[in-house]
Amino acid sequence: MSRLLVDADAIRALAEILTETGLTEIEIAEKDNRIRVVRAAAGQVHALPAAAPAAIPAAAAAPVAPVDPAKHPGAVTSPMVGIAYLAPDPSAPPFVTEGQAVAAGQTLMLIEAMKTFNQIKAPRAGTLKALLVASGDPVEFGEALAIIE
Repeated sequence: MSRLLVDADAIRALAEILTETGLTEIEIAEKDNRIRVVRAAAGQVHALPAAAPAAIPAAAAAPVAPVDPAKHPGAVTSPMVGIAYLAPDPSAPPFVTEGQAVAAGQTLMLIEAMKTFNQIKAPRAGTLKALLVASGDPVEFGEALAIIE
């Protein structure tokens, strides 16, 4: 039986990278060794051996697939990769809040991409049902940012 050698310093370093970048998962591989660190929904960090998927309890799997917010008819999706900001500056109030009525063309947030701040505007009038990102979150192209109904 082979014994798994765990590099606690490497796991701590990977956990710090997750925290600093907002990522939820990171994996490194070197020769025959692989380390995978996954952040749980509650902000906890777990180190899992990447070669042992059986280490994840089967009961942890959700029986129903989560609904993709980007497919919601009122979803406002990101037109680019960048960092989302909900206010024009850290000391200012947010552009919008959940439950607020918004007008077509109203600024919902900013996305910083390549040191340029791009306004994300409401494509239609309605009520802002949900903001799906927090200020400072990295966003991907096509990712749902908000829901307007």
